[in-house]
Amino acid sequence: MSELIKRTISGAVFVACVVGSILWSPFVFSGLFLFVCLAAVDEFHRLVQSSGKIRIFSFFGTMALWAMIQCLAIRTENGAQYTAIALSISLTYLPVVICAVLDEIWNHSGKPLENWGNFFISQVMIAAPLATLSFLYCLDKWLLLALFVLIWVNDTGAYCVGSLTAKLPKGNHKMAPHVSPKKSWEGLIGGFVFTVGGAFLLYHFGWLDRIAGEHTGVTVTIIFALLVSSFGTMGDLMESLLKRSVGVKDSGVFLPGHGGVLDRFDSILLASPIITVYCWLCYFAAPLF
Repeated sequence: MSELIKRTISGAVFVACVVGSILWSPFVFSGLFLFVCLAAVDEFHRLVQSSGKIRIFSFFGTMALWAMIQCLAIRTENGAQYTAIALSISLTYLPVVICAVLDEIWNHSGKPLENWGNFFISQVMIAAPLATLSFLYCLDKWLLLALFVLIWVNDTGAYCVGSLTAKLPKGNHKMAPHVSPKKSWEGLIGGFVFTVGGAFLLYHFGWLDRIAGEHTGVTVTIIFALLVSSFGTMGDLMESLLKRSVGVKDSGVFLPGHGGVLDRFDSILLASPIITVYCWLCYFAAPLF
């Protein structure tokens, strides 16, 4: 089987799983993305060659963090009856952090800053951002689906425009050649344009209505699109820098022809928390418009 066919089939399966989990039920979505979150965290620790103990602490920490944010998201949507659940689960996270700290104190690995740093990076920069997808799902599953669709549209637009401008006599202008040699400013602008166009299309389909209710309009839609495009690109560059620093091309072999889990969800790592904050600000500030 050729690399192109393998890449196409695996990409189609990936998209079908993401879209299907969002549209099917919250339980399917939560189960699939908990697996994605755990796989992404473990993949990060494999890249930076963390010790087995740090990977175990990160596994249980990710489970507790995911459950805590999931309960907080449900509570925010459905009322205060989940406060006790969210609080009790959040209390399970603290012992994991304490154990990770005490293990370094007692066992003298010789590299406590590296181990603690890897643990907290996996939690703050991978597990927590992926868990914030639950807030968007509770706000509106179509809004969450819009985030993924626009991320894919931005990547496609940036790739197409960047590839075309690279063929010009003087080529194009590289954004960060030491991190990602193929990314260009022309591609970034192309991604912006494609994403804004896609956002307006989804707005007319009603996918963005829950951002600010009846006040969702041109300005809210454009800002939403620009945030997705800019922070999606930043997440991609952040993950590329990680791979460069450890000397690998792909973060893993999770998806044939596409690389690892982090390769497929790198754009979400910064876009998801930013979009979550933006949507909730718009949602609660809508009566002031």
